[in-house]
Amino acid sequence: MKNKNAWFAAAALALVLTGIWQMVRADRMVETATASARPVIGKELPVPVEALKGLDGKEYRVGGERDKPMLLNFWASWCGPCHEEAPALKQVYERYGSQFDLYAVNVTKEDRLKEVKSFVDRYKLEFPVLLDTTGKAAEDFRILFVPTSFLIDKQGRLVETIHVLSPEALEQKIKKLIASEPAV
Repeated sequence: MKNKNAWFAAAALALVLTGIWQMVRADRMVETATASARPVIGKELPVPVEALKGLDGKEYRVGGERDKPMLLNFWASWCGPCHEEAPALKQVYERYGSQFDLYAVNVTKEDRLKEVKSFVDRYKLEFPVLLDTTGKAAEDFRILFVPTSFLIDKQGRLVETIHVLSPEALEQKIKKLIASEPAV
């Protein structure tokens, strides 16, 4: 019986180690692909201009010059890290929403509208939730995985690409984005 238990323990350990190795390898592959796919920050490259409909039925323009800097967040209802990130996005929007725009773009082509609405209701999101029903916005922004967020200045240029951050780190990024914009 001891040999059988030892064999099962060894097999389980091998599976766990294989899973960890594959996750690390996949993360490196995504990082490499992400680095080569993204515009170079600091080169003052404009972000793609898109017009997307929101859950509220209004049309929202993403990209180009705007009145305030923006955080553009791509997400999906089935994404675990998106659930982790939602309360931090809500919190930073409640604190600084008058000083920056936050648009949450659901990759609707890969999601279900019923789950999108449930997600928004669950986290009581008050910022605009846009629907990328064709996948064009995700393609134009070269989204490889969700969540992916872009910090965009008032001139419509990419400042930084970010992924899930602690609420404190996200708040610091937003404060820096707001502070970097000259007062009107």
